Amino acid sequence: MNTGASKEFFGPVTLCLCGDVMTGRGLDQVLPHPSDPRLYEPHAHSALHYVELAERRNGAIARPAAFSYPWGDALAAVEGARPDAWIANLETAVTTSDDRAPKGIHYRMHPENAPCLTAAGIDCCVLANNHVLDWGRAGLRETLETLRARGLRTAGAGRDVAEAEAPALLPLAGGGRVIVFSFGSVTSGIPREWAAGRNRPGVNLLGGRTVAQIAANVRRLKRPGDVVVASVHWGGNWGYEVPGEHRELARRLVDEGGVDVVHGHSSHHPKGIEIYRGRVLLYGCGDFLNDYEGIGGYEAYRGDLVLLYFATVDPSKGELVRLEMTPFRLARFRLNRASKVDARWLQETLHRECAKLGTRVEATADGRLRLLWG
Repeated sequence: MNTGASKEFFGPVTLCLCGDVMTGRGLDQVLPHPSDPRLYEPHAHSALHYVELAERRNGAIARPAAFSYPWGDALAAVEGARPDAWIANLETAVTTSDDRAPKGIHYRMHPENAPCLTAAGIDCCVLANNHVLDWGRAGLRETLETLRARGLRTAGAGRDVAEAEAPALLPLAGGGRVIVFSFGSVTSGIPREWAAGRNRPGVNLLGGRTVAQIAANVRRLKRPGDVVVASVHWGGNWGYEVPGEHRELARRLVDEGGVDVVHGHSSHHPKGIEIYRGRVLLYGCGDFLNDYEGIGGYEAYRGDLVLLYFATVDPSKGELVRLEMTPFRLARFRLNRASKVDARWLQETLHRECAKLGTRVEATADGRLRLLWG
């Protein structure tokens, strides 16, 4: 977003990172241009069902909501941090396509509601996930066209394999760039047939040669002042354990791929964070925005509590300088600053999980969380 004053070349770069952003279904219904609410789920046949669940849990939602409404208190947090770029995993097709995929859950936002994304100031939407083709390849094409028409850069999906594999390049005020690669794993529920091909739209699926390909691309692209991000959609929705294969891949991305930041997502709640050779490995950023309010099950994970990550990186070394996180609570489809009690729960939970990876989490005086290591 580059809203701050210009920085010196090689000066610190601050990234705003979040996990899954789902602006479809119930959220889409409260925005100014709702899609056809029909659903094809086993237990819900209208997206308005999710609006009713949320209102039953936390109170009425005024409709139509402003495009900025869902972001709530996150907007002030971003403005205060003045990041150089905001990267989010957009887990929603932005389309009017009715070509639904043969699966149980489909997320769709009407293209005329796309200003909801630009209202937040997001710079890059990573798309290698298990919902971007919910409404077929026509839906993916429209998603790409709509996002790019709004000035949003994308990575991880494309009209062919070359476009799906290509990174997003986000210019920095000091002359460098944030280079964002996006990958999806079948372990997150992405069907193998969604892989992009030579003449087939799709997502950038992880494969056996991926790290070698990343390393070659990084060597070709990276220049002084650049920060390289690998955004990976992997693993299941629930559970704090970080699989050994995730740690191995993350470390290989650093060792062989030249990656500075690993931005992991798919889990519905935050997971532990590791610092490896000075690089930050976010194994699961958790959901950030969704319409799951009022849905029963997995309450022990407190899916209503979410984090926005602000990672400051030294581009000359690729090493993490500082990582702070702002906690929020989702209520009435809006991000609200977490209470002291809720922030403490997040700090204690994340501290417990980070300890297994050699890091620690402390609370700051203003209610944020800070990662400690070394």
